[in-house]
Amino acid sequence: MLEATRAKVKDNPHQTMKHETSHTLIGPFCQVLTMAGLPEVGPIADEQLEVIENGGVLMFEGQIVLVGDYQKLLNIAKEEQYTLHKIDQPMVLLPGLVDAHTHICFAGSRANDYAMRVAGKSYLEIARSGGGILDSVRKTREATLVELVELLKKRCDRHLAEGVTTCEVKSGYGLTTEEEIKMLEAIQLVNKHHSLELIPTCLAAHMRPPEHTDSRLYLLEVLSHLLPQIKEQGLANRVDIFIEETAFNEEESLEYLIAAKELGFEITVHADQFSTGGSRIAAEAGAISADHLEASGEAEIALMKQSGVVATVLPGASLGLGMHYAPARKMLDGGLCLAIATDWNPGSAPMGDLLMQAALLGAAEKLTVAETLAGITVRAAKALNLTDRGTIEKGKLADLIAFPTDNYKEILYQQGKLKPAQVWKLGMEV
Repeated sequence: MLEATRAKVKDNPHQTMKHETSHTLIGPFCQVLTMAGLPEVGPIADEQLEVIENGGVLMFEGQIVLVGDYQKLLNIAKEEQYTLHKIDQPMVLLPGLVDAHTHICFAGSRANDYAMRVAGKSYLEIARSGGGILDSVRKTREATLVELVELLKKRCDRHLAEGVTTCEVKSGYGLTTEEEIKMLEAIQLVNKHHSLELIPTCLAAHMRPPEHTDSRLYLLEVLSHLLPQIKEQGLANRVDIFIEETAFNEEESLEYLIAAKELGFEITVHADQFSTGGSRIAAEAGAISADHLEASGEAEIALMKQSGVVATVLPGASLGLGMHYAPARKMLDGGLCLAIATDWNPGSAPMGDLLMQAALLGAAEKLTVAETLAGITVRAAKALNLTDRGTIEKGKLADLIAFPTDNYKEILYQQGKLKPAQVWKLGMEV
């Protein structure tokens, strides 16, 4: 089935990724906001941002070779006969955005859930009535691999156009070995043929599937049957679990995460969305990140700081559920590395607009421009354990986005309505 779908994708390629194989200079930009040299944790003042006026970037084979004053780079380019990509309108250049937490591989809609929610039903009430995640599980199971690929490609198209050049994507709407592998195969296929780079995560531990009556036995099945196949086929090297009343408890989650880590997977956790406890498990298990954190308080922040866990907050879920944001300001003041992601999914976070959500969170939580932009670039890359992107500096991937403005502060000021005019992935304009 995978080979047949791969053939179909090849017959109809969309935005096939490649990079410049010659030295290329892009610029001049009114401002190049490099996001380099910032602290990895804690608050960031806007004065700490490196802003290169009248800047440019020299690229080769998908990487940044030099960044600096455009005229100096132009002199080098002319001497060496490099390709010139002239920017002929006022633009501000940033690193490509990184969305560190999404569920964009799915089929179907949960508009009915939304209607119930705005009519007064809670997320947990909807889940208990058979809606929620299990509704998406049913629809995703019914979809073919080809259909999942096409749906995922369309969402990737939109994300890329809005400046996201790296995007984490979870499974978790299959909840059987066969269906989880189908989802991860769809992610792998799109990743091979789309300019947006996808980082797959196995979320088979999204919730206990309806076929199982014992959560612990289900997790043992995932550990013994599904994860070895994923590892063997190279479908993902990250594992996630949802720790909550309607999903998995703390004790079984810790056992699962430790076992997954022993199998060679990096781990992350859905934590503290409605109740605390998940962040403690993330800290004890040595997770790279704990995501959601709407219910986190000072004790949870202190635990995550002590363990070096990245706090990934998901304003899209707060907007979709009509609930308060995660305490992002307290997290930064408490010394955490704060990443901001969309949680784009069919139920609680259907919007999927990273820039808009980050801008709204920043306004509500009183984050500096620097803190907000770091949360969707360099610190978001850290949440995915990626050290080769998120900043514009020598040796990093040439993942770049240009906004049609002469002042970087306009980007968040316009609260997501100012979109990138140009996007480069691995040095190639897409």
